[in-house]
Amino acid sequence: MTRWFALLFVGLFSFSAPVQAASIEVNAREYILMDFLTDAVLAAKNENERMPPSSMSKLMTTYMVFDALKTGRLSLDDELNVSANAWRRGGAASGGSTMFLEPGSTVKVEDLLRGVIIQSGNDACIVLAEALSGTEENFAEEMNTKSTEIGLTNSHFMNSTGLPDPEHYMTARDLAVLSKRLITDFPEFYALYSETSFTFNDITQGNRNPLLYRVGSGADGLKTGHTSDAGYGLTASSIRNGRRIILVANGMDSIRARDEETIKLMDWGFREFVNRELFAAGEVVTDVDVWLSNAATVPVAVQEDVVITIPRADAQALEVKVVYEGPVPAPVEQGAEVAMLEVHAGDLEPIKLPLHATARADRLGFFGRLKAAATYFVFGPPLTATEQPE
Repeated sequence: MTRWFALLFVGLFSFSAPVQAASIEVNAREYILMDFLTDAVLAAKNENERMPPSSMSKLMTTYMVFDALKTGRLSLDDELNVSANAWRRGGAASGGSTMFLEPGSTVKVEDLLRGVIIQSGNDACIVLAEALSGTEENFAEEMNTKSTEIGLTNSHFMNSTGLPDPEHYMTARDLAVLSKRLITDFPEFYALYSETSFTFNDITQGNRNPLLYRVGSGADGLKTGHTSDAGYGLTASSIRNGRRIILVANGMDSIRARDEETIKLMDWGFREFVNRELFAAGEVVTDVDVWLSNAATVPVAVQEDVVITIPRADAQALEVKVVYEGPVPAPVEQGAEVAMLEVHAGDLEPIKLPLHATARADRLGFFGRLKAAATYFVFGPPLTATEQPE
């Protein structure tokens, strides 16, 4: 028979929302708002549609450089040559965003990274690509290989800069995934994304991320983008009161719209949703009844931290159930999956997580099993704690 018990927590716990319970209107062609810790999607539109990412795809370029720094292929102090190709296609002569590098000069990797991240320099991207892969084309192939490895499922790169190409595309969801990987994989370099200006060759350029300049926004990255096909876009991260949210929005029609819509969306995400921890990894949730064992019960626990996201409006009533077919017959091995944790709140899709035995329950010997079987046939199955009469 199926056994279950329920605990009602009022205003205490929460759980991950696969879609938003509240709604918000955003003037963007594609967007996604995602909780960093739980990956819960708070709001989204066309988040899986291929789109021209413009300079937001430079996040993949910096991921490649950070990876080379971490593995020792590059160091921040290495000086790289500025080729004529990098100057012609990405320098001042190109008419695009540039670090104003001079052909034939050498520049430190650390400066080039700031040129990419803060100034969105196409020339800096090409210099780094050529240093790591020989040509920008080879670098793009390596970007595609790495992007698959880190979980991007609908992205394809043709260059290091994000300049328009029909085969150069990403999705808003992939940009959110990439942002999380940048933050978690390279915390030692991520702080570069929070810098608001950089001066090179006596030319100072400011970071275009509007959230970095807003008091109280908690913003610490990541990257803007714009081309005529893509519209105006922003991939951003903010952290407030220990909670981080990632935002990707693209296809806005002006810098002003980008500023206003992304600030509105980020504020809404922090205001309308909350995170709570239900159980820590290894924490015992309850005891499960065991049959044909010297042990009457076995404790069960979650194997990972259970932190969940829920709309603030639904946080007042939350039901947590432990469901299992019981009593569970012995032997029960330590670590065996013996029950399920179910979390319900409002109309949202319930979360289901396996519960594992934290101790072993050995099987009774022959005569013990015989006695237990006789007791079962005479008196029926043992009652659980929640089934005991008053």
